[in-house]
Amino acid sequence: MTNETSPNFILFITDQHRADYLGCYGHPVVNTPHIDSIASRGTAFDKFYVASPVCMPNRASLMTGRMPSVHGVRSNGIPLSRDAVTFVDLLRDAGYATALVGKSHLQNFTGRPPYTKPPAPRPGYRAPSPAHAQAFRTTLVGPEYLNEVPQYWEAPDAAVATPFYGYSHVELVTGHGDDVGGDYKRWLRKKAPEALKLLGPQNALPHDYACPQAYRTAIPEELYSTAYIGERAAAYLARQKADTPFFITVSFPDPHHPFNPPGKYWDMYQPSQFPMPEAFTRNDWVPPPHVQASIDARSDGSANLRGMRTVACTAKEAQEACALTAGMITCVDDAIGGVLNALKASGLADNTVLIFTTDHGDHLGDHRLLLKGAEHYQSIVHVPFIWSDPQGTTTARRTDALGSTMDIPATVLDRAKLAPYAGMQGLSLLPAIDGNATMQDAVLIQYEHQMSAPGQGSGRVHTVLDGRWRLSIFDGVDFGELYDLTNDPGEFDNLWGEPAHAATRARLTEEIARLEISYVDKVPLPTHQA
Repeated sequence: MTNETSPNFILFITDQHRADYLGCYGHPVVNTPHIDSIASRGTAFDKFYVASPVCMPNRASLMTGRMPSVHGVRSNGIPLSRDAVTFVDLLRDAGYATALVGKSHLQNFTGRPPYTKPPAPRPGYRAPSPAHAQAFRTTLVGPEYLNEVPQYWEAPDAAVATPFYGYSHVELVTGHGDDVGGDYKRWLRKKAPEALKLLGPQNALPHDYACPQAYRTAIPEELYSTAYIGERAAAYLARQKADTPFFITVSFPDPHHPFNPPGKYWDMYQPSQFPMPEAFTRNDWVPPPHVQASIDARSDGSANLRGMRTVACTAKEAQEACALTAGMITCVDDAIGGVLNALKASGLADNTVLIFTTDHGDHLGDHRLLLKGAEHYQSIVHVPFIWSDPQGTTTARRTDALGSTMDIPATVLDRAKLAPYAGMQGLSLLPAIDGNATMQDAVLIQYEHQMSAPGQGSGRVHTVLDGRWRLSIFDGVDFGELYDLTNDPGEFDNLWGEPAHAATRARLTEEIARLEISYVDKVPLPTHQA
């Protein structure tokens, strides 16, 4: 196999980065010239959505091309089975050099026990033995699922055993903020051992921000994990040869909270540059129950401001979060610029497809919220997807074709002329990239959390989007959401209970049912007729 017929691929992915926080997606303040340069010679999707608006489920869908309910990573805290076949496995089988530099999060980060516990048996009943406590005889807790927990990296010779979900070469960054682990910390220990004393919020520099989880890291930008990822990805590209195609994922943990852009990026943007979110300026909006619950929790002091789930915020905190997020994004953009320069220096740019996406968004003050959760507003479910192929369009194109994170594997395999495996549910988006084809009429989003929350029922929410409408159904509560994204792009007017929109609600409810049926797993394939 040669690169004459097999293109190279670089997949850039950022973490908790909403679609509208890029220059090429219309943001008037955030400076992203290098990501914008990819869009300037490729196709940008304006209606691209996640399979799930949290890290682990959506990243597992990115790797498998399958819905969370099918690949099994329904929520954070469930590692992707090592028995799952990924599209990177197929590339590797076909002779590609495959590499991951940066964040994986296909396995658990914390090492802490889960919130979810098996139900206790009724009085007088014998509990199943541990081997039979679940419907499958796998507990996903063997040593092969510990590659990303902090304890794994305490050994001085720790390394990710490869192949790792199809990747033959892995340089890992685990966690968020500046005190992250994996191969990054070993690099930092070797490059600047004194910098280890600068890590974490306990060593933060003074600042006057009030935003939850904002701290000014003492680590300079050249030693921050974003710089490490850019440097190591560039080094990998410098080693590649024209006679072996490559696929590399360059995965940044930022701009995920905590809000801590390093060095010059901390005050590169000012909160005053970002308008007060609309929810703080209008008096006619009645927050839906699950949003009101977050607002109430912040008011009564019960909100977990140090956690990962949605919290309510003030307008000032929202503007601060926007400014700090913008700093992290520009920091990432500069690192991507270095990777693009390395690609050009390698002489392989003319046969390398560039892809940019993110794993989900952040509310950043929209609807008076920060972070992400069961609220399927555009701020967390709508993400960028940019595809730049040197053998395709060389000018900027935009498409309204619907796409999903789980369509990325089929699209890459299609471009590489590799057939997908049985059970892949995503569609190739090449027809939409090459023209104006519509591949699907609606996309499905699945969300689940280990714990329920007020107004959210069981913590499980499914959503359908058809380009104009967004309908969300919550398990365990009668409440639902229906928004007209054309006439109400801010999603303030919930039409769920409006008689005038009953037909639309019914049609989209049927659409969810049809999509759920279509995504019932088709593997394993039958072994006989019967």
